[in-house]
Amino acid sequence: MSLETIIELSKASIFQKHNLVLTDVSLTIDKGEFVYLIGKTGSGKSSLLRTLYADIPLLQGEGNIAGYNLKKIKRKEIPFLRRKLGVVFQDFQLLPDRSINENLFFVMKATGWKDKEQMQQRTQAVLEKVHLGTKGFKMPHELSGGEQQRVVIARALVNEPEVILADEPTGNLDTETAQEIVGLLHEISKTGRAVIIATHDFHLFEYFKGRTIRFEGGRITDSKTTETTTV
Repeated sequence: MSLETIIELSKASIFQKHNLVLTDVSLTIDKGEFVYLIGKTGSGKSSLLRTLYADIPLLQGEGNIAGYNLKKIKRKEIPFLRRKLGVVFQDFQLLPDRSINENLFFVMKATGWKDKEQMQQRTQAVLEKVHLGTKGFKMPHELSGGEQQRVVIARALVNEPEVILADEPTGNLDTETAQEIVGLLHEISKTGRAVIIATHDFHLFEYFKGRTIRFEGGRITDSKTTETTTV
């Protein structure tokens, strides 16, 4: 891997349970790249993301992300890998009985933060970054869907991740709000983080240009290389 490469897969096979979803996947993603994974539901986008954050083991081929070997990673190392990754899901997964600040504190405590003053400062900083600086005291149900997804992005940024993995982050949002969320992720990529978005919303590409990796029928086509791999 070069100094700028943050993700590298070589001849990787991606499985969903025992089913082979993708095979012979080879790609490199550099720091600061903005990448769309595009394709229909079930085409392997989510399975690839889950492999990258070590939720699905990499059984065949080679894979590295943020300095971790996905083939050799030990269970006890996975939490440390995930501190380097920010993951954004379609369903917000916010704790409904806690304020926005408390939602962020929960994640911070789980990833080793202890100093309360530092936690408060970091929480305020990431909320301001997603334009929610005055909303930390509110409960999740008091926010719109777009605002809740901004909180999820703030949560993903807490530990200064090197990579943001977003799985259908606009799936539950209207078109205008979806554009705002993708615009925010696009801005984040300019800070040197690799941002990878799985989506089937092709309209987003018109507004925010990025590299596209297309998933179709077990095939991957990468706009960067135009190489194709097939199952």
